[in-house]
Amino acid sequence: MSKKKVVLAYSGGLDTSVILKWMLEQGYEVVAYLADVGQQEDFNAAKEKALKVGASKVYIEDLKTEFVTDFIFPAFSANAVYEGRYLLGTSLARPLIAKRQIEIAEKEGADFVGHGATGKGNDQVRFELGYFALNPGIKVLAPWKMRSFLDKFKGRSDMLAYADLHGIPVTATKKKSYSEDENLLHISHEAGILEDPAAICPEEVYSRTASLETAPDRADIIELTFKNGMPVKVENKTDGTTKSEPLALFQYLNALGSKHGIGRLDMVENRFVGIKSRGVYETPGGTILLNAHRDLEGITMDREVMKIRDTLSLKVAELIYNGFWFSPEMDFLMNAIRKSQENVEGTVTLKLLKGAAYAAARTSGKSLYNMNLSSMDEEGGFNQQHSEGFIKINAMRLEADFRLKKGAKKA
Repeated sequence: MSKKKVVLAYSGGLDTSVILKWMLEQGYEVVAYLADVGQQEDFNAAKEKALKVGASKVYIEDLKTEFVTDFIFPAFSANAVYEGRYLLGTSLARPLIAKRQIEIAEKEGADFVGHGATGKGNDQVRFELGYFALNPGIKVLAPWKMRSFLDKFKGRSDMLAYADLHGIPVTATKKKSYSEDENLLHISHEAGILEDPAAICPEEVYSRTASLETAPDRADIIELTFKNGMPVKVENKTDGTTKSEPLALFQYLNALGSKHGIGRLDMVENRFVGIKSRGVYETPGGTILLNAHRDLEGITMDREVMKIRDTLSLKVAELIYNGFWFSPEMDFLMNAIRKSQENVEGTVTLKLLKGAAYAAARTSGKSLYNMNLSSMDEEGGFNQQHSEGFIKINAMRLEADFRLKKGAKKA
């Protein structure tokens, strides 16, 4: 009888290397799948490790361009920011990874997919909701929620001992206790020494951005151009560098943001499973992109449309964070977002310096800004005398409220 086959989302790190070996011991044939979403990884070394541990096959999938065009750019066109601060770096990568994993499972004829996410975090939800949305019949192996695995591995020390016993090479150590997740959009740092919210994150934890102390004293001036709310070109006015291909454009924003210490964030957030957690994030290119996009909307988007879109942005961010990228409500919301972005077209000039991506100027062929109307030096078609009636009409309900409160006091 043939072995049950599982496609495992494999990173090459301690957890998934141990999980791969453990699955083999449980009688599964394991196909390892490495998704390249922009993390700094030696994929060939990870492939060799997976084969050495016992994987029957290894897939290495370059998903960077798709990540930028189909996930990062659409999310930023919605100004999707979780709890007002987090730019959803890990959250946005998970549905893409899950999508390709399901495709590989179908290609391999595998009935199972597996992952190494813990039962306490968000990623288990993001992966598994993605799996079931794309293939409701798939079976999921999630060892960190399986009693037999939990009985064997109480924590990282047990995993390190197991790896040593089976000759599995790992880079994790007991000294570096915090965990990291990296992709093209960001790198996150959490757990270990960062679990105490009162402890200041050590400078050595940061790996993608310069500190404010070491960032250059000289600014880069860039122009970021958008069409339909999506970035289409970046030009560095300081040195003439220009990028227009989506992946190259975003990678260049990352490089500039890293150089100038842009995009650091240290916050306590609310996980979907109900636990508060501290995360330290570095999102350099995304921070630049968000600041520019929001600024351009100021000159191109109707006021009432913006108010409605802002409420939708909160829901989009929540859905992405909670793992509902592939859902009917997300389809509905993103169609509305795309409609709101039809006139978000133009160029924003930004000054990048010492942790800031400062929008300094903006131009658009679809601008709603009328210099004559807003001028304080000329009337420009706006009859200021009309403002008297406008104020009186808006004051009527305030006067009614005053009379009501005055009457209540007398009573």
